[in-house]
Amino acid sequence: MTISRRTVLSTAAGAAAACVTAAPAAGAAEGGTSAATLRTLGAAVDYAVEKVRSVAPGVTGFPVGTKFEKWTYSPNGDWVGGFWPGTLWMAYLRSKDESFRTWALASAQKLAPRQSDTSTHDLGFLFYPSWVTAWRLTGDEAWRAGAVRAADSLIQRYNPRGHFIRAWGALTDQANAGRVIMDTIMNLDLLAFASRQTGDSRYLDIAVEHAKTAQKVFPRADGSTPHVYDFDPASGAPIGPGTVQGYSPTSCWSRGQAWGIYGFTTMYRRTANKEFLVTAGRLADFAVGALSPDHVPVWDYRAPQQPYDVKDASAGAVMACGLLDLATATGRQSYRDVALRMLTALSTTCLTKNSARAEAVVARCTRNRPAEDGVEISLPYADYYLMEGILRVLQPQDVDRAVDLSAL
Repeated sequence: MTISRRTVLSTAAGAAAACVTAAPAAGAAEGGTSAATLRTLGAAVDYAVEKVRSVAPGVTGFPVGTKFEKWTYSPNGDWVGGFWPGTLWMAYLRSKDESFRTWALASAQKLAPRQSDTSTHDLGFLFYPSWVTAWRLTGDEAWRAGAVRAADSLIQRYNPRGHFIRAWGALTDQANAGRVIMDTIMNLDLLAFASRQTGDSRYLDIAVEHAKTAQKVFPRADGSTPHVYDFDPASGAPIGPGTVQGYSPTSCWSRGQAWGIYGFTTMYRRTANKEFLVTAGRLADFAVGALSPDHVPVWDYRAPQQPYDVKDASAGAVMACGLLDLATATGRQSYRDVALRMLTALSTTCLTKNSARAEAVVARCTRNRPAEDGVEISLPYADYYLMEGILRVLQPQDVDRAVDLSAL
């Protein structure tokens, strides 16, 4: 595969030259968004900045979730380590306060040992919002090189017989050797980044093969998806759907659906393969249709208690980002309209403003409902994607500099 050359921040020098700019004037980038919505979103992201500013000096590791409203930490980042430095970068883009830049770089540096971690598919989650963004905003070659090394580790998880990247377990562990999950689609952009930076098509080739496999086995006729799909790791033959974090193999875990909307749209932007865009649209149409009037997703769209079951605000934040991206890619204003309603709902009903002790920005999140693990708590990726989503509306040029919103 030939990698298309793009001029937007394709070199370290380009990244260094891309200084952070002030927010564009209202109306220039907001696509006709109402003044009331802009005020609501602006107030929410400013609340997030001040919350992060107050908490950051006391953060001792990588936040993974809250207990009694206080962050609990992982020393090595688990699968979520990229979101804290990513959140600091979003706060920096909004505030232009150099303290956030300093904190973001220091936090990202603590992920350095994970560059060689071949035991997880989550290297995109770990290194894109932290190291790739650090390179794009500073131009320091060390960040770019480290992200490429992480991509080298990720492609070792590729199964060429089944054309998929396995999700869980060490490379020598046969227990999950054929397990694929929806979340992996979000890790593929690290591979696209590595191909652009090195000129080696191997990374993007693997990302494309995985995405093609995922779009064959995950979407159902109505656009819903399971969390898990299993293959025979030896032959690559498909076995069937399953779940870990959803209600059942036939249900639709809302955060997994959101990962798919965001991830397939990103793969379209990186490849111009319209099949990926069609898949993203199918997933989006199902999820939009499944939303309750409050525009905050339940944890699983097909759980028996829905639409009255517990919510997952993190699914809403991810989905809003994906819908904004999809609206740009398709030209469909309706996707943007839903995204704005979701961001407004999160900003007015899911923030931690009523608690003096809360350390996170977003409440009403659910990590793993079937395991009764993290129900109605705060999660670091909710904070990150809420800020990314709001800044996609208010400061799209700055978000582009951080995470690359360009297309082929």
